[in-house]
This record gives sequence, structure tokens and C-alpha cells, in this order.
Amino acid sequence: MTPSTPSSEPVTGLILSGGGARAAYQVGVLAAIADLLPDAAQNPFPVIVGTSAGAINAVGLACGALHFGEAIRRLTKVWQGFHTAQVYRSDWPGVLRQASRFVGHSLLGLGGDVPVALLDSAPLRELLQRELDLSGIAASVRQRQLRAVAVTAFGYESGHAVTFYQGRATIDPWMRHRRVGVPTRLTVDHLLASSAIPLLFPSVKINREYFGDGAVRQSAPISPALHLGATRVLVIGVGGEPQAEPEGVASAKALAAKPPSLAQIGGHLLNSTFIDSLEGDIELLERLNLMSKLIPPEQRPRGLGLNPVEVLVISPSQPLDVIAARHRHELSAVLRLFLRGPGATKASGAGVLSYLLFEAGYCNELIELGYQDAMTQKVALSDFLGLTSQPVEQGQPITA
Repeated sequence: MTPSTPSSEPVTGLILSGGGARAAYQVGVLAAIADLLPDAAQNPFPVIVGTSAGAINAVGLACGALHFGEAIRRLTKVWQGFHTAQVYRSDWPGVLRQASRFVGHSLLGLGGDVPVALLDSAPLRELLQRELDLSGIAASVRQRQLRAVAVTAFGYESGHAVTFYQGRATIDPWMRHRRVGVPTRLTVDHLLASSAIPLLFPSVKINREYFGDGAVRQSAPISPALHLGATRVLVIGVGGEPQAEPEGVASAKALAAKPPSLAQIGGHLLNSTFIDSLEGDIELLERLNLMSKLIPPEQRPRGLGLNPVEVLVISPSQPLDVIAARHRHELSAVLRLFLRGPGATKASGAGVLSYLLFEAGYCNELIELGYQDAMTQKVALSDFLGLTSQPVEQGQPITA
């Protein structure tokens, strides 16, 4: 993991991981950063990289990089007013039609080559086309407010994690083991592909290959930012701290253990896809940083990625599946019925729900949690971003 162009001035990268509705947490962290920055401050992140729903947030920021504070406010407003119907069909005709297509295609082989999934994400395409002005990316690059923005998607045919990036012409493409960087002009299709959670949302064809969620087999989520020139990175994760239970409660649950529900299994699979690889990559980077301190700069072999990379991580201080379980009543009646069978409306299956619950109550609680978590690390954030003053006191409410 080596920056593409070494520089005496640090280049700050922003990493926004995937996670469906969990990405609302990232918006709260970004809102706190916007409040910490001086008025009319320029974009503090020359390199922005996103995966899955994080790719949508990343491109939303890049589109408005010329007016960073306004871009954050616009992104916050969208997430604060979210409804599931803006992301995927949640009405009776839409859910039943998609379910019958999925069964017919997957079990009976009907429907030809049309990509099919459990949920119809057509509303998300309409939302992105309405809310994003993708011409803002090129304008930000031209005016040196943005070095590059990138989104990662998974190629089902090649098996590669492909990072599509738009930025300065001086950035070279790269190819590593199952990881490829491709320069392009980003479109809504790239965002839909990157956020197409396997089986839940349909894959998207880009050029000659179908792509799905970029978190699949993305072994090094931080690597694209370094290839694009970042020398230090802020990582906003969506993992959430596991809920600790008293010993007696945990023992009682173990004695009364039941077979895991389909939603419980799915929740663990989603967590391993979206969270584990990012945490593993951060641990690897920290070990490389420790190793680099033991080797004098003049003795470090070139091209081995031993230059130290400063990393700051902000992630949820509370378990997001527990928060999702509190808001499950916000889903439409048909979705509650649809998810009840696999067990996603139960506390044990709330992991899946935490990725699919695009409703205002849940998203607003995650935004507030992200804001408070960022303010808890206000000193570290200010030092990381090179701020000399703190205009906002911890706990100030978020404004749209």
C-alpha cells in the first residue's frame, strides 16, 4: 500500500466504508467535522474513497467539494428525511413482484439474463439522479479542491475488487492481486453497483461485466486511498461496539440456545463482509507503521509500502443492531411481514435489519450518535485536521 506520489505536504484521505443504512452514522461524523472547521473552510479531504453506501456519501461530498459545508448540510438533510421507499420498493405490489421474480429466476430458471435480487432498488437510482450533480466532481478537480474520488465494486466475472476513480490525470492506474484501479468518469451506475449488496439488491452492468457491492472480497479497503496519493487517512467505520451482557444472562442464553435464524446467519455474513476486512486492514497498517519506525528512512526499500501512514478511526460507540431493533416498527407492514419469516424483526436478527432500515427515526439516531462520537474525539480530530480553534462545544445539536 504505497502512495502514488510522495509529497512533503500531507495529503488527507477519507475512507467511508459500506453498510447500507448504517452509513447514516458517517453523516453525523461528517456534520461534526463541518462544525469544527472554520466558516467557509475548504474541503479538508483531497482524496475521498467509499464503498457500498459509503460510496454514495463519498461521491455526494466530492460533488460539493467546492462548498464543503454546504455539501455536508445537503447530505445530512437527505439522510434525516429518509424513507425505505426511496431506496427500494416497500409497497405490496413491488415486494410481491420482486419476490416472485426472485423465486422464478433462482429456483425455476425463468426470466433470462436479467439480474434479480430480493429487493428492487429502482427508487435509489431515481434518488441519486435527482440529488447528485456529478459535474461537480470535475469542477472540484479542476479547481484543486479535490485530488480524486473513488468507489469500489466487485466484478462477478473477474472476481476482482475494482476501484473506479475520477481525479487528476497524473494518477496512474494500478493492479494488485484481485485489486484493480481504473480511471473513469463516475456515474450513477458505479454507485448502484458499489452498493448492490449480494442477493438483496441487483447487480449492475458496467461495460462488459456485472458488478456488486464493493465490500465483497475487498481485502484492503484503505489501499485505494494510498494509491490515489493519500499519506494519512481518516476512517469512518460502521461496525459498532458489541453489547456486553452480564455473565448470568450470557450463561442462561447459552443453556437455552436455539438454532440460528436465517436473519441471524445473514447478519454475521454481512458483518464479515462490511466490517471485518476494514478492521483487519487497519491492524495491518498499524503493524506496518510500527515496523517503519524501526527502519531509518534512508534504509527503507522503495515500493514496499513502509512509509508510515497516520490513521484516525471513528466508529460507533454503541451496537447498531440494538438501535435498529428499537426502530423496526418504522418499516412498512409488507416489509415487516416479508422479514418476519427469516427472523429479521426479532432482536437476534436485527443485524440484517440494521443494514436495511432506511427510515428517518433510525437514521437520525445514527446521525446523532456519529456526531457525538466525533465530538468525543474532538481534540484528536482537530489535531488530525490541523485546526487551531474549536468553534463548537461538544454536544451542540445537529442542524440540517
